[in-house]
Amino acid sequence: MQQLPLGVRLPDRAVFASFLPARNGQAVEHVRQAANAEVAGTIWLCGPGGAGKSHLLQAVCTQAGVTMQAGYVPLADLGRLGVGVLEGLRQLECLCLDDVDQVAGQLEWERAIFGVLREIEESGGRLVVSAQAPPALLKWALPDLGSRFAASAIFQLRVLDEVEQQAALQLRARLRGFDLPEETSRWLQRRYPRDMRRLYQLLDTLDEAALVAQRRLTVPFIREVLRSS
Repeated sequence: MQQLPLGVRLPDRAVFASFLPARNGQAVEHVRQAANAEVAGTIWLCGPGGAGKSHLLQAVCTQAGVTMQAGYVPLADLGRLGVGVLEGLRQLECLCLDDVDQVAGQLEWERAIFGVLREIEESGGRLVVSAQAPPALLKWALPDLGSRFAASAIFQLRVLDEVEQQAALQLRARLRGFDLPEETSRWLQRRYPRDMRRLYQLLDTLDEAALVAQRRLTVPFIREVLRSS
């Protein structure tokens, strides 16, 4: 039943099983409940880049889409197309708006989002949004919209520390069905510190290269792959 506007395709691995909660357990559990229709209303996820906001919103949409009409709108990518990207989304039972701060302060956008928020809440649906900052710190053109978001369930996501990052990489590797030596994961961390999105992308690329070459993910092999890329 999943619905994605404008042909947006969700990554296959953007699911709850591939997200390491770590110190964000309360936020993860709340959005999981929303995806399972156990709670309704508006949820605001905030945090710096790399904290996992997009992953969680995509996981919500994927999970909710099993039993209800759900949609995911990445405003950082689609915002340039105008408020028309929100047309037809008010009837959704679960809508995820990523990077709301990209359009905050723009009156036309805020009016459109306010209309969507009000209709989804009145119908008992779920609206999950993300931004780098909490709603109280954004400059709203419509104060009423800022107030409605400020009254939502707000969760601040924390970036993984070094140990948690190791665990997240190991989890990703297990889900892909291969072993990630500790020496290899530490080398990746030193090269791409605290950038989980880049680390995940690199891990996927290296796994595919290892399958083709029938090699293990050792540091020398990774260096070889990076030199040829």
